[in-house]
Amino acid sequence: MGRRGAGTPFLLRLSLLLLLRPGGTLGCASVVVGSPVVALGSAVTASCTIRSELCRGLERGKVRITWMLDNEPVAGSQHQGPGGTEVSNLTLPQFNRTQAKLWCWVEWNGTKQRVGMAEIRAGYPPAQPFNLSCVLNLSDYGLTCQWAQGADSHLPTSVTLKCARSRAQVVTGCTPQGGRSRCTVPRRLLQLYRQMEIWVSATNALGTAESEHLCLDPMDVAQLDPPALQSIQSIPFQTDCVALAWEVARSNAHMELQCELRYRRPEEPAWALVTGIVGQAGTTQCCGFLFGTQYHFQMRCRRSSARGYWSEWSPGRNYTTHEKAPAGKLDAWWSVRPAGSRGWLEVLLRWKAPGRREANGRVLGYRVTLSPRRRGRDPPTVCNTTHTQCNFSAPAGTRRVYLSAYNAAGESAPTEVVLLERKGQPLAGLRAVPGDERSLWVHWEAPPAPPAAYVLEWERVGSVPGRCCACWQMERGRAATAALIRDGIEPFQRYNISVYPLYPDTVGVPSHTAAYSKQRAPSYAPKLHLSSISKSDAELRWDPVPVEMQNGFITSYTIFWANSTAEVASAAVSPSRSSFVIRELKPSTLYKVHIMASTAAGGTNGTSLTLVTMVLDEAEIQFLFLTLGLVFVLLILLLICVQKNGRVKQQFWPSVPDPANSSLGKWVPAELQQEPLQVPGAREPGLATISTVTVLERAAGKQPSTRGREPAVEATGPFPALPRPYVRQEARGAPGRGWATAEHGEPVQYARVVGEGYRGQQHGPRPCAPQPLLPAPGPKPYQNLWFGGGCPEELPATFPLLQGLRLCGAEEIHDGRAF
Repeated sequence: MGRRGAGTPFLLRLSLLLLLRPGGTLGCASVVVGSPVVALGSAVTASCTIRSELCRGLERGKVRITWMLDNEPVAGSQHQGPGGTEVSNLTLPQFNRTQAKLWCWVEWNGTKQRVGMAEIRAGYPPAQPFNLSCVLNLSDYGLTCQWAQGADSHLPTSVTLKCARSRAQVVTGCTPQGGRSRCTVPRRLLQLYRQMEIWVSATNALGTAESEHLCLDPMDVAQLDPPALQSIQSIPFQTDCVALAWEVARSNAHMELQCELRYRRPEEPAWALVTGIVGQAGTTQCCGFLFGTQYHFQMRCRRSSARGYWSEWSPGRNYTTHEKAPAGKLDAWWSVRPAGSRGWLEVLLRWKAPGRREANGRVLGYRVTLSPRRRGRDPPTVCNTTHTQCNFSAPAGTRRVYLSAYNAAGESAPTEVVLLERKGQPLAGLRAVPGDERSLWVHWEAPPAPPAAYVLEWERVGSVPGRCCACWQMERGRAATAALIRDGIEPFQRYNISVYPLYPDTVGVPSHTAAYSKQRAPSYAPKLHLSSISKSDAELRWDPVPVEMQNGFITSYTIFWANSTAEVASAAVSPSRSSFVIRELKPSTLYKVHIMASTAAGGTNGTSLTLVTMVLDEAEIQFLFLTLGLVFVLLILLLICVQKNGRVKQQFWPSVPDPANSSLGKWVPAELQQEPLQVPGAREPGLATISTVTVLERAAGKQPSTRGREPAVEATGPFPALPRPYVRQEARGAPGRGWATAEHGEPVQYARVVGEGYRGQQHGPRPCAPQPLLPAPGPKPYQNLWFGGGCPEELPATFPLLQGLRLCGAEEIHDGRAF
């Protein structure tokens, strides 16, 4: 439907609407396409013609024709045709769509309208069918054929199976349903026992393709029913042969048949095939079977004159052949060592079980003797076992033992095992590489004198032995330089491999190597231990990773350390080492250290160890402790010297006599004892304490002033007694120090007690001088202490501590005061 344009008359738009066909196009236009079906990639031509006399209101020369391919505009060329028509031609040089619609549009005075359309399909000619095959079903005698269709042509294609009795006859056949690639020709269209021509035809708009023609007799491609096996039994005189009897199906009883037999052991994937069995029914013999072995048998047949299809295999039938005594020699390997008692040897003998062809049935056991069997006499048996190894003791000097296997049918001939010494030439070189995850290839270089055989021995390394803790195999042949070992090999486990050359008269010294069938990163890394640390170095130790946890050969250990400022460093260490010293560390710094163990397949990190370096080095700490120790020792020596040496002690700590604790301090004159002192105050009566003693110096021809005082009374005896007024106990709150009050209230000057000094400190006699008695600031209390006047030359012997003291009076006394 058109839309209203600017300035378009309503009448013209109405006339255009009236001319619209039910499909939505104008009846005055026609679209012509060169070919509605084309090959992909080819050119397409189209033409759109508009007759203006049939389209009312359209003026010639003012109409524009455009094209659209589906929703994409394409350019065409427009010109005026004869009879007042407008023509637009379009050429698409390469059409690459399988299906599209081409539209013709008319644009006039701003209004655009579809006026014509053509549908174009593109594709390929049909592909040729192939692999045509047919089968005749004997149940309804219908011929079923199937084939493989070629590539899709993107165009509608019809497929037909055609068959003709001859080229002149009418072609018949069948058409597959639902796009399948098979169909069945019924019996009425077939001619049995005669040649027919059969082929497949595929047709589309671009052409026709046919498959190869088959010329066949439908009976030649008949699908026969399988035969049935009746019985299987061994032939006693020909022990490796069996006889089989079979019977054909009833539908095949009138035909000449050709049959095949197949058989295999249950553990074998491949079948053995017996061909050329002819006959409708009967028996056949087959040879080459193993003794005491179970087999599975099947049979099939087809027409003898046909080259068609075999029947299905018959239902299987199992049969076990009869046994006979084992045959052949056994491969054996040994090791010999002296026994605990003298004159005996400890022998470990190992051997390989015989193969199926040599075993001739199921082996029940093995026997080892020290001498061969003779007629009518069996040698003593040292070992009878069902295993493939045996430990036994033999007399010293034994060089041969005899090994045999036996089953239900008998015993094999003994295998002589010569116990040779291992002192021959070793291999020139040995290495092992992985075969796959569960095998290892062992390569070696033969010694100068080629041995007759080689013995390979391998053992899994680890604390827990594997299934094959000590496996071995023998490689015969002088030219052998490699062997594949499989028994007991597991990934990520280390195996020690030894190869022994076997010479005619000796065994070569073994060569050893180790290998992994597959490696990966270790299961864990070792744990670090700190052995020692200083302010710049730290020694670390670790235990090696157990072999069963290494999962490969350790190529290196890597030590990583980092401080709190994220300064990271590392060092690689040889796998043979178990310690490492980190150097150039910062003192008094915290570090975190961990170790990584690596193999060729990857690495594993260990747990982190935190350590703190020391502030001082070990030598500095030792020097500091040594210095402190020397100072301490010197102090101890000094104290000992001081304690032991009195002279030194006297110089530093002089002995000061304490008169208060002397006998002089406890002596009281008799007169004072009879007349106790009058103590003022409210104190309880008790011992009087003499705080001050005044001694009036007695001088010849000189009399002190006696103003207001009584004259001094001269004492008799060695210590003259002073008059009572001159001795007084001073109470608390007494007048100033160094003064006393007499009975009549007059102050009296005290005498001063002056010592001569310590002996040894004076260089000569010197006069008495006023000096304090003690170095303490205050006077000590004395009781009943009386001294005579003057400075005596020698004190009594009863006062040894006061021998250096002298009592001196005041040089001058004026008005009761000393100056």
